[in-house]
Amino acid sequence: MSKLKLIIQREFIAKVRNKSFIMMTFLSPLLLVGMGALVYFLMQKNDEKIKEIVYVDNSAMFSKEDFKDTKSIHYLDYTALGIEATKKKVEEGDYYGALIIPKQDSLELLAQSIEFYSTDSPGISVMNSLENKIEQKIRNEKLNSFGIDLEKIKASKISTDIKMFNFSGEESSKLINGLKIGVGALAGYLLMMFVMIYGTSVMRSVIEEKTSRIIEIIVSSVKPFQLMMGKILGNASAGLLQFFIWGILLFVIVTIASSIFGVDMVEMQSARVPAEQMDAMKQATDGDKGQLIIQEILKLPILKMFVLFIFYFLGGFMLYSSLFAAVGAAVDNETDTQQFMLPIMAPLILGVYVGFATVMNDPHGSIAVLFSHIPFTSPIVMLMRVPFGVSWTELAISMALLLVTFIFMVWLAAKIYRVGILMYGKKPTYKDLYKWLKYKG
Repeated sequence: MSKLKLIIQREFIAKVRNKSFIMMTFLSPLLLVGMGALVYFLMQKNDEKIKEIVYVDNSAMFSKEDFKDTKSIHYLDYTALGIEATKKKVEEGDYYGALIIPKQDSLELLAQSIEFYSTDSPGISVMNSLENKIEQKIRNEKLNSFGIDLEKIKASKISTDIKMFNFSGEESSKLINGLKIGVGALAGYLLMMFVMIYGTSVMRSVIEEKTSRIIEIIVSSVKPFQLMMGKILGNASAGLLQFFIWGILLFVIVTIASSIFGVDMVEMQSARVPAEQMDAMKQATDGDKGQLIIQEILKLPILKMFVLFIFYFLGGFMLYSSLFAAVGAAVDNETDTQQFMLPIMAPLILGVYVGFATVMNDPHGSIAVLFSHIPFTSPIVMLMRVPFGVSWTELAISMALLLVTFIFMVWLAAKIYRVGILMYGKKPTYKDLYKWLKYKG
């Protein structure tokens, strides 16, 4: 046991003293926040550029009121100039594009004959905006032709707000579901990234010691199983330490940024939101709803989620790291690992896709429950389900299966590890790995 402790300490210290580890530990949160700020800045700069769209309305149906200017799009009426002259002027000038509305005998034909010309491919949002304006105008004209009063239709619109309660009578908020999805998705994605980063780190460490022949000296005084477990636990400890530092730094950075730039960002975002959406947002935050949302956030099982994240992080990491260690012991260089990586990485990637595809829509559905119990996908899928509330019975089954599978996979990986670390000069195959599993002694 003392030898295992020494190996864990050696791997942990070697990892945390590495310059790249120290730099990435403190720079990663800054880079993450910086990238977010850069994306936000670029979005703002992109919106500042005004797109001028000219239109020729030969149908005489549309007016300036139908093409109101927005913050980023200005509309110019070039009907008097004619179609060909307008197209030529747009092609030679700095205009974003030309919208051509021909004269047609029916509204149906008109809707299918409108054209848009531009030098470069127009953005999807611009085209959607134009289509919505035209569809709304043609629809209103068609309703008028049916003798339907548009004012009555507008007056008939009703906004429905379904109240949500649980059976104990407590009111909930629809916005909390979005928060649960975000928290669960972030936890699952972080786990996948940590397993990939630190699992491959274990594999590289084994390959380096094997190619330098240091491994031959080490195994003369320690059992291969202890060496493998020491590497896994040492790297897991370093990973947890880095995760905690990232969490603290991100919390501090976001808190400071919110206090400094919070008001300005809210004002800038408000200026970009349409008036009808702003009214809906105000209604959603009127009265006690803002306080209700805060209460719902506090009702999230934060402590439970934290403890389960640690368990599934360690369980998932150790399960996959044992396989990474076995692969590292079986090969002589990283190039040879490619043939073995896909079977290891596939369940991780599958867990993320299943989580996003099923948990977000139905966190308690049969598929989500099944994959939250399968040990190779449960660390990711179960973490995505936890914010929505999972019974302790389900958690106990999932955790027990993960623990049993981890012990079994470590035992299998150790059988490959003890043979592979002393094998040189041959590129192993799956058949060789099977033979190593059957070796006794």
